[in-house]
Parts: sequence; C-alpha cells; structure tokens
Amino acid sequence: MCCFYTVLLFLGPRLALMVLWLVPYGYGKINLAFNGWLLPLLGWFFLPWTTLMYVLVFPIAGFDWIWLGLTLLMDLGSYGGGAYGNRNRMPGYAR
Repeated sequence: MCCFYTVLLFLGPRLALMVLWLVPYGYGKINLAFNGWLLPLLGWFFLPWTTLMYVLVFPIAGFDWIWLGLTLLMDLGSYGGGAYGNRNRMPGYAR
C-alpha cells in the first residue's frame, strides 16, 4: 500500500489526497489532522503539497516543521510560474 501512495505522489498531490481520503485508513488520518472538512478542502485547492505533507507528518514535533516549510515553498513557487525564465519574451524588455 505504501508503494501505491508513492506512485500517487508522483502523479500529483491532489490525486494522492483524493485517494487518501477515499481509503478508510487515510480518511481517519485526515480526520485526525484536521477538525473538519473546510481546511482540507481549501488546502486541496490552494496548497496541495503542504496539505498532503501536513497529513503525513501530523503529530508535528521538531524536524517536521522543515518538511512543511519546504512543501509550502514548493506550493508558492508553483504559483510564481516561469516569469524569470520567460523574461526575454516580454516586449520591450532590454538586457
């Protein structure tokens, strides 16, 4: 079952969260991490990697905050897009 979740992580965090929510073990783990359905739903839309990592490391103690910080940077970086990489395509941009 662990390999199945690993394959889902490579397919995308939203799919992994959805499947984790559908299986009985994962549904219980999500319910332990969150006290309702609103926060996981918002996380699924806006911060999927951070939500998934929070569910996986839920009893947070010590080093787990670093994992959450890294996944938060991944989520925020995905919103940035390729603005710096595509700067040459902007009209009127001079080096």
